[in-house]
Amino acid sequence: MKKIGLVNIDTSHPFSWAQKMADTPGLDMQYSMLFSDGFRGDDEVNWFINKYNMEGRAESIDELAEKTDIGFVQSCNWDKHVEQALPFINRGKPVLLDKPLVGSVKDIKRIRELIANGANIIGSSSARYAAEIQEFLAQPVEERGEVVTVYGESGVDEFNYGVHIGEILSEIAGAPAVSCRFTGTTERAGGKCELYTVRFANGVIGTYCTYLSGWRPFNVSIMTTKSSLCFKIDSSKIYMALLTRVSEMLKTGEQKTADIERILNVSEFMLCGKRSRDFENGREVRIEELQDDDAFDGYAFEKAYGAAASVMYKD
Repeated sequence: MKKIGLVNIDTSHPFSWAQKMADTPGLDMQYSMLFSDGFRGDDEVNWFINKYNMEGRAESIDELAEKTDIGFVQSCNWDKHVEQALPFINRGKPVLLDKPLVGSVKDIKRIRELIANGANIIGSSSARYAAEIQEFLAQPVEERGEVVTVYGESGVDEFNYGVHIGEILSEIAGAPAVSCRFTGTTERAGGKCELYTVRFANGVIGTYCTYLSGWRPFNVSIMTTKSSLCFKIDSSKIYMALLTRVSEMLKTGEQKTADIERILNVSEFMLCGKRSRDFENGREVRIEELQDDDAFDGYAFEKAYGAAASVMYKD
């Protein structure tokens, strides 16, 4: 049984993932120890440790990395992810960074440097591995046709949740994005929505819509050279799709999740969209135009998220 060192229980992911690992012995991995310096109180931390029969609470991430086989960094503040991953990386151990992997040009560069020096970093959005997407991609291109355009919808916020739809577009397009532009915004009856257009290196055009006033399912529409199809992703299955890949990697040593460069590229094109909206009046922004200070603010998100969060880890 592989031991997972868990960094923070800010979101609902640790609860959902722990339950799926407990219900699926074949995954052969479980949360073993927990380090917490997030907004969850001792009552929730202790509840989680007791609920899943963990070995205990680590006093530092260094201790956590020393006593476990892999790290799962699940802090809601993506600006902390790199520093929290380093104790695992420095010990030559793999580390999973929950979505969003990182949210700034600065951290994108740091991840690339770490990877170049041998770090085993994996992630990020489980939606990328949805059965509906993988079944479509598994069809012979001769039958389904080449992807021409892909459209996707998500809700809640522009980046923490919106990154799911970014990774979905990335997976379906099958090529790195080269640019993104902010297309427009609308508000109806108190609901705000933003629209962005992404250009991929293979000619695919992607469009994603983020509804900022509540949850929305992941609705996807794909046009190919032979047909068109629409589907709604079954979110109840996507966590297992990711966890199965992580488990297989730990068993075989082979990369089973998306290449980290593909995941970083999603942060890049979403940053292009943000720059297009905030500074370029909707002009298409290419990735090479990003500035060193382009960033989604993880600390601001953590503050707002923590303030709005209710007690989650309890009977």
